[in-house]
Order: sequence, then C-alpha cells, then structure tokens
Amino acid sequence: MLTQTTTRVLDPSDLDAALAVLDREPVANAFVTARVQVAGLDPWRLGGEMWGWYEDGMLASLCYAGANLVPICATPRAVRGFADRARRAGRRCSSIVGPATPTAQLWRLLEPSWGPAREVRTRQPLMVTDRLPDDITPDPYVRRVRKDEMDTIMPACVAMFTEEVGVSPMAGDGGLLYQARVAELVGSGRSFARLDQDGKVVFKAEIGAATPHACQVQGVWVAPEYRGRGLAAPGMAAVLRYALEDVAPVVSLYVNDFNTAARAAYRRVGFQEVGAFMSVLF
Repeated sequence: MLTQTTTRVLDPSDLDAALAVLDREPVANAFVTARVQVAGLDPWRLGGEMWGWYEDGMLASLCYAGANLVPICATPRAVRGFADRARRAGRRCSSIVGPATPTAQLWRLLEPSWGPAREVRTRQPLMVTDRLPDDITPDPYVRRVRKDEMDTIMPACVAMFTEEVGVSPMAGDGGLLYQARVAELVGSGRSFARLDQDGKVVFKAEIGAATPHACQVQGVWVAPEYRGRGLAAPGMAAVLRYALEDVAPVVSLYVNDFNTAARAAYRRVGFQEVGAFMSVLF
C-alpha cells in the first residue's frame, strides 16, 4: 500500500479498488465503468492507462488516459497530480472530457503545454431519467438495427459524428475504428433507427456505455430534411423504452448547452439536468 500522496498507473490487481471509486458516481462514470468491467485494467485491453491518485495510502481518484483523458471523482489535488503526469507523457488523446469542474481545472493546467484546442465546450448538461414519459408515445417505427443493415446505418453515423464533432470519423485510419465501434453497437442490439419508405435513416440513436446501474444514450440524430417534424421526442421515447426494459434502470446522456432543440426534446421525454460535463476537442 502506498503511504504518500501520489499518482501511479494501476494494474489488474487494483481492479476492485478502481471499481469502488467508479461506483461512487455510477451515472457520470458509466462510460469508463463499462470499459473497465469488460476489459479490466490491462492497458492493452482497456485501450489506455488508468491512473490512480492515492491519499493516505488509499485510492481516492482516477483518470482514464486513452483516446480520451477523463478525470474520475477527481479532487483538486488529484487533478494537479494527473496534469503533471499528462504533461510528462505528452498529449496522446483526441479530447479531454468529464465532469465540468475537474475537467475545467485539468484544462487550465494543461492548456499552456497542450493548447490551443480546436474547440472547448465548457458546459454540456448531464441529463438523467429512470422512467418512460406519460404523455409521449414511443415511435413504433424505431427499432433495433439489424446486423445486415451496416451499409444503411453507417452514412447516418458518419453524418452525426461529423456534425457533432466537426471532423469526419473516416479520417486517419479510413474509419476502421469507427466502423468497428458502430458494428459492435449494432451486433449487441444497442443501435436503433427509424427508416423512411426508401430505406433511408431519418432518426437514430445508440445506447453506448452500459453497466448494471446506468446506461448512456449517444449519437442522437435526425436527418436534416426531417427536422422540425416532431420525430426526436417519440424516437427518444422508443430508445428509452428499450434501454429501461433491456439494459439498465437509469438512462443518461449529455448534450451541448447551445443545442436548445435537443435539450427541449430530452426534457419532453422526461430527462432532467443533474450536472454538467465539459469537453476539450483537439
């Protein structure tokens, strides 16, 4: 056991202690918890390192350092420790994302050496619900995407990602990693869509991270020519029904604060704001 205040890279023997930290905030930590529950703490399987911050010999905070840098239950002292380690390692991630307060502190400490960022989204409301709405009928045409429909769903996924993040997921490796992720969600039954009479996607969403305690909806998208027709709320109600029945008792998502239309649709379905995330995009 460590007896000083310090950071170190966790290994598989630290799994129980890491899960105990993650379980403190099961909704906010769902993304990282889901990865750890599947992959453990082996960096190769996890897709990155898990850094631990120890105080008085006890694991107090975490930071996932992979494609994203994610502070977890991070105190101000832990954030400073994680920032020191991140500076020494150099930037390897494509974004910093997490609860707004520690993420903002982490970015303040890293910006002099890692900046400038391509975009900083300082407030992304975290929204949660645990029940279906009483006054919105789930869209009966929203269904699980079949494994043989990858060619149908993929253009919509690329369009959503490009619109949301500002860069195409097909850049770099030609989209291999992104296609694999979409295929994983389709194969696991966590990709949903409504198609029009021509077989084109008009609404889609995925249940991304999933743990026994909570799951996270992501990739919500309505085709531009179908926006303003009231498809989002019934579509979300349909996805919510699947999520609550088949995946987890609590459903969450986070959304850009400037996306007033999406926030209104989520509120109509019963989601309530319980906190905020922040994202720094490189």
